[in-house]
Amino acid sequence: MTAAAQPTPASSLTDKEREVIARMPYEQARDELIKAVQALETGGLDLDQSMRQWELGEALAKRAQGLLDEVRAKLDAAQAEQRANEATAGTQDNLA
Repeated sequence: MTAAAQPTPASSLTDKEREVIARMPYEQARDELIKAVQALETGGLDLDQSMRQWELGEALAKRAQGLLDEVRAKLDAAQAEQRANEATAGTQDNLA
């Protein structure tokens, strides 16, 4: 069986949970991720509970990273704009 033919594993997260995570601000996603990791590190969970915490953690980490990536892109764009403006500072080009 090839990798493409393998079925996608079922997720324990509901669509509603995924929607909530998709709207979380960075700080909330980070805090919830910490809780999920702590639950896994503490142990005492059965396999299903462990898998749920893992999936929750993965979704939260993806949300937090996505938000960080957005901020990085905005910073990069602002820095590029600043460099472009510096190149024309004090010239006739920016006196209009």
